[in-house]
Amino acid sequence: MQHQTVFVKANFKPIGKNIAKKVPTGETKKGLFGGDKEVMKEVTEFQQTGYSDSEIDGRRLTEDIQSATEKLESDGYEIVSIMPITSGNHFYEWKANGARMDNHCSGGGGYGYGYGYSYTEGVTIIARKNT
Repeated sequence: MQHQTVFVKANFKPIGKNIAKKVPTGETKKGLFGGDKEVMKEVTEFQQTGYSDSEIDGRRLTEDIQSATEKLESDGYEIVSIMPITSGNHFYEWKANGARMDNHCSGGGGYGYGYGYSYTEGVTIIARKNT
């Protein structure tokens, strides 16, 4: 029995802001001095400024999984399983005021904080060849 394993990468969600702008409607009206004036309407358009560092684009991942499974099935494979692959990230900081940064503190105050999170890096699809 022949197997195929495919990794489908998750992409981070685009981030940005909505920008209002005026666009022509294709219509005209009489202007103040009798000439034709283009009619404009205001539309809101998403302007991407980057990518999230913590949220994946679930819609895109779903479409990419759909494409990968359709390709495998058209090549004669049957999907056996789809497993999420999870990764993580973290950050921490420690500061001391008047204290040494080793195991032997010499007094003073200090603080520390940290956080961590996980996200779906992608999925692994396992398929077997139909015989």
